[in-house]
Amino acid sequence: MTTPYSHLFSPLDLGFMTLPNRVLMGSMHTGLEESYDGFRKLSAFYAERARGGVGLIVTGGFSPNFRGRLHPLSAQFSRFSSFRSHKRLTQTVHDEGGRIALQLLHAGRYAMHPFCVSASAIRSPISSYVPLALSVSQIRQTLMDFADSAELAQRVGYDGIELMGSEGYLIHQFLCTRTNQRRDEWGGSYENRMRFALTLVRMVRQRVGTDFLIIFRLSMLDLVEQGSTHDEIVRLALLLEKAGITLLNTGIGWHESRVPTISTQIPRGGFSWVTERIKKEVSVPVIACNRINTPDIAERILASGQADMVSMARPFLADPYFLRKAKKGKSSEINICIGCNQACLDHVFVGKRASCLVNPMACYETELIVKPTPQKRRIAIVGAGPAGLACAALAAERGLVVDLFEAEPSIGGQFSLAMKIPGKREFQETIRYFSERMKKASVHVFVNCRVNVDRLQEYDDVVLATGVTPNIPEIKGIKDSSKVIDYQTLLREKRRLGKKVVILGAGGVGIDVATFLTEPNQTAGDTWLQEWHVSQERDVVGGLSAPVPSSAEQPSLTNPRQVWLIQRKAGKVGKGPGKTTGWIHQRLLQQRGVSFLSDVQYDRIDDDGLHFWQEGKLITLTVDNIVLCTGQNSVNELLDPLKAVGVKTYLIGGALCAKGIDAKRAIREATLLALSL
Repeated sequence: MTTPYSHLFSPLDLGFMTLPNRVLMGSMHTGLEESYDGFRKLSAFYAERARGGVGLIVTGGFSPNFRGRLHPLSAQFSRFSSFRSHKRLTQTVHDEGGRIALQLLHAGRYAMHPFCVSASAIRSPISSYVPLALSVSQIRQTLMDFADSAELAQRVGYDGIELMGSEGYLIHQFLCTRTNQRRDEWGGSYENRMRFALTLVRMVRQRVGTDFLIIFRLSMLDLVEQGSTHDEIVRLALLLEKAGITLLNTGIGWHESRVPTISTQIPRGGFSWVTERIKKEVSVPVIACNRINTPDIAERILASGQADMVSMARPFLADPYFLRKAKKGKSSEINICIGCNQACLDHVFVGKRASCLVNPMACYETELIVKPTPQKRRIAIVGAGPAGLACAALAAERGLVVDLFEAEPSIGGQFSLAMKIPGKREFQETIRYFSERMKKASVHVFVNCRVNVDRLQEYDDVVLATGVTPNIPEIKGIKDSSKVIDYQTLLREKRRLGKKVVILGAGGVGIDVATFLTEPNQTAGDTWLQEWHVSQERDVVGGLSAPVPSSAEQPSLTNPRQVWLIQRKAGKVGKGPGKTTGWIHQRLLQQRGVSFLSDVQYDRIDDDGLHFWQEGKLITLTVDNIVLCTGQNSVNELLDPLKAVGVKTYLIGGALCAKGIDAKRAIREATLLALSL
């Protein structure tokens, strides 16, 4: 069969090695690197991606020495005691026909321990410790540690290494005046600031010989003040090429940057123009990255000449068989990464194992194993939201006969509402994916169907995935006011609101509604660079046209309406639930002029608007509309009647517990139940 993705599946000849396609599975830390029995699980994780057809895998970051660890117990690769576990990992990947490179990452001032070091003693705004400025002898020892680790990686069977010279880690810290204010041969002029990176590549190449991959991840757009200009980046790229790198991988932004780089707010392939600029200047193959999550986007980038390869990391959490499906012309069956960060980065940043919101099997390959059901049974699932869809697809794939009932005209549940939010349109991909799986597994789907207990008695088991309804708080006048509308009605019926709107509740739903109501008239593709002050000019330091505003007093964009976001509890407003994306929501709403109010007590709602108490004062907001995002209640009224007639019944998702419900929990609960039915 001829693949529609001829560029994506074109081999790449590197001289001593030919990659079967143009896809690099980018580095992701999973949390398995440090956990008990982690390497057995990690080997299974990478093996499945190799089996799925990934051309080249890059591991999560391993430090070349103790001071370079991100945390005191983080992964380090510098001793022969690691030989056996790493050898098993590389052998497992090779047995599946894959290739794998070890990423060497020295955290520098990003290390979360008091032994951190950097080019200069300048604390990171996202770290707790002031780093020790490396002495000249310590610099030389650090370079030696990198080279030792590279040689050891070669001996245990890795096909190459990636040197993490991006995202604000140690190598990057030597490159920029933001973090390098030395006055010796390792600082000052750009020639001196490049010395660490160039010396490192030369030392590693000398140690490992010619037939070994050296990937250098170079920050091509810093997105911070006192970063590099484009001309400086090109100069370094050319010298890295001469020093002996094999591939040049794109890095975007520092971790302390106030510009989102991989979240769903960024358009697909939104930074490929950055890679294109460098590709025109160098001869080594260049890799594009960030928000490349479909084979069509990857093919477009490669076919247009913007890059020689594409890097995709989280898409292989979402679907290990991404490439196999694309090659067979079955792209509609790919589980697309929605860029939410909720189960991957958010987990890792709090010391939990990474996984994936849309694929809870990721990183649990040795534990969550799909087995055929021992006996064929008839299962009814009520509710076709995220939980119901996930449960129905997997249960049917195991051999159960599944009927799925949905009261609404279409499937999707809360995802159908969420995908109306700017920046969450990717959720429609998840609905599409589950639809394809259910069709293939012969799930019978009944929409516009409110099922009753009499009909459900026909089944061996019933799963209630009936979701949630908006909670209506006890506020005087709330039920009588025409100004009041709940978030579900707003999104489902596409109600038109006035120019002044107050949102009650500043959790994840409130944040989404505020984003929806303040979306500029232009499309996201036209405005995201402007919203985040990203410059495409060559001579702009760090790629920022101006600092990103941090207060609502100076919004950077005009908006269609004035919005207030209010919460009862004290503390910050507008961050939402995501640890690694909360600041994005807050900053975006600040730029759009949304007003945040916390620690309030609601008094009443009347024709004048909302009356509430704050700091002992009664305040009135004269508004056109009041949107309720004040929590949810479970919908599970079928549970007791079903139990009364002896039907074995299960609850998942919002029907089980409405408090704090999100798609991550709903889909995971559904998956675990489907495996056990």
